[in-house]
Order: sequence, then structure tokens, then C-alpha cells
Amino acid sequence: MERIPKPGEFYRHFKDKLYQVLAVAKHTETGEQMVVYQALYGDYGYYVRPLSMFVSEVDHEKYPEAEQKYRFQQVVFSREKEAREKENDWEPEPGEEEEAISPLIRRFVEAEGFTRRMEILAAMRGKVKQEELDVLCEYLDLPRGSGDIGQQLTDIEKNLKMQQKFDGNRLR
Repeated sequence: MERIPKPGEFYRHFKDKLYQVLAVAKHTETGEQMVVYQALYGDYGYYVRPLSMFVSEVDHEKYPEAEQKYRFQQVVFSREKEAREKENDWEPEPGEEEEAISPLIRRFVEAEGFTRRMEILAAMRGKVKQEELDVLCEYLDLPRGSGDIGQQLTDIEKNLKMQQKFDGNRLR
């Protein structure tokens, strides 16, 4: 198999949800390779799927509206892409999807604590595009916003404040 996922890589399922690969493991009874991955939405659940199924093509007869070729398509964020380019003149693998995501989105995802996330949200004003806000909403398990980008950022801030009020510092 040519498309073996690696721990830490991000993938988009053909039904448009994001996941991160945690490991490729071996089934103890059958020896079959299994992909262990985590949802980047909702309850952030952990899942296991046979490697052969993870890297398989979408059944376009069953899902004619599916746009992706593969069931899981790798997503490469801009910072990872830049690191790969510096390492070895990186070029996308066949079928690999590129996304230019603002470093602010990555900082938000990696930030610890409510205050830091609110600071990063404030810094996003005037610097992020709709596609990046859509990724942020998906990460936070919020519906995609309506209105201009400034209003959408305000809505996300309100949501985080409400979450802080009821959940304390247990932000994702």
C-alpha cells in the first residue's frame, strides 16, 4: 500500500469531517493493519478502521455526490507544507489536498486556556478568510456562521464565553 497514514497527519472524510491519525496498529488476532484516529469535532471520539478501508476509494455508485477520490483525503495545513518544502522540496502526493490555513487558526487550536484563545480570536479580526472560519467552527463543533467575518468572530467569542461560564477551563 502506497498511502499509509502517519501519526499526526490530518485527513478529511469524504462526508466532510476532519480527523487526526494517532497510529497505525496491528490487530492482535489477525495481524491486519488498523488505523487509529480521532475526530476533530463533536465529542472528539477515537476510532479504529482497517488500513485497507481507510485508504480505499469512495464507492461513487453508493455515494454519487462524493467529490473526493479517497474515503479519507490527507489535508496539509500551510505550516506543515512549509516545513516539508524546506526539508525536501516537498510536492503533494497524488490525491493529497492542500489548504492554506492561517497560523492564527493553528495557534487557536494549540492554545491552552480561555484567555489565550480569546486573545487569538481578537487577533484574527481582519486577518482570516471565510474558509478558515469554517475550519474553526468545525473544530469547535459550531454551525458555520452567517453574516460578515467580524460578526462570525463575535458569535464565536460569545459561544466561548458561554462555554467558559458553564464548563470552566475544560475547553478542548
